[in-house]
Amino acid sequence: MLVQVLSSIEMPAHIHVSVERQSLHLALANGVERHYDVSTAANGTGCETGSYCTPTGDHRIRLKIGEGCPTGAVFRRRRPTGEIFNPELAERFPDRDWILTRILWLEGLQYGINRASSLDTLRRFIYIHGTADEHLIGRPVSHGCIRMRNDEIVDLFSLVPTGIAVHIE
Repeated sequence: MLVQVLSSIEMPAHIHVSVERQSLHLALANGVERHYDVSTAANGTGCETGSYCTPTGDHRIRLKIGEGCPTGAVFRRRRPTGEIFNPELAERFPDRDWILTRILWLEGLQYGINRASSLDTLRRFIYIHGTADEHLIGRPVSHGCIRMRNDEIVDLFSLVPTGIAVHIE
């Protein structure tokens, strides 16, 4: 009887990012689930400003940016530039940390851990976003953000609401 009661309870929608596995799991209340490979920070985990680490703990998606933009759209300071990523752009700007296609801007929810002062995920501009380095997905190579393949960030973006819980560990 207890099993039936527990199985009938709807779990709230959430995203879980595993730095160890370099993966993102989405679970929606309606039973939809998705698994994606990702790339987190080359410097590992940490919440300090300037660390170039992926922050851990409880977050939420504060803003969704890029609705309707084409796959490969280039973003600078969270605004589309009008460019579409291509090999010529990559050659002209070889050191750019490309933010492409869609942005899910994260906000930390834990004061003193990932919110406020020098530990603030939102002020660090930490996103889940598309990347030009799709061949590196599955390895920790980012500057702190969570990078995804461009077609997969489009899929994730279409499924999640603003405010969805994101846990990073």
